[in-house]
Amino acid sequence: MLQENKESISKKVEKYRKDVEELARFLPWLEGKQGEDLTKKVDPGEGKANTMQVPVYDSTLLGFIKKAQNTAFMDRNYMYAYRRLRIQSEKDELRCIDETQIMEIENIGSILSSYVLRGRTKGPVWNEGVRNGVYYHAVKRMKELIDFWTA
Repeated sequence: MLQENKESISKKVEKYRKDVEELARFLPWLEGKQGEDLTKKVDPGEGKANTMQVPVYDSTLLGFIKKAQNTAFMDRNYMYAYRRLRIQSEKDELRCIDETQIMEIENIGSILSSYVLRGRTKGPVWNEGVRNGVYYHAVKRMKELIDFWTA
């Protein structure tokens, strides 16, 4: 039984290690930007009445989103994890991230997926993930788990 657990943990670590290392490069930036609004509104019509403002995002944020989209953590069915874990607010998301262990690391991926995938259609969601610290806490916890189990 113990040997099976070790093998399954090592499979999780191998599956996610590279993705976590790539996302972890953004940790200092994510920590420093918590609480900030990273979008700017640009008026392409230079003040004309019939134009709409376009959001412009921080380039590092877009780099983080692009990396996150290409990880094994992306799960289009993230809403099922939200229901199962009874996540209804940012506070619940942070609680879930802090309580997650290596065998449930996909739960953190579901929370990350929620922000990344919803942000494709609702732009302010990407900024919200930085502002409320969910990106930072998610990546930090993933790194802690991977580092603990590879040591």
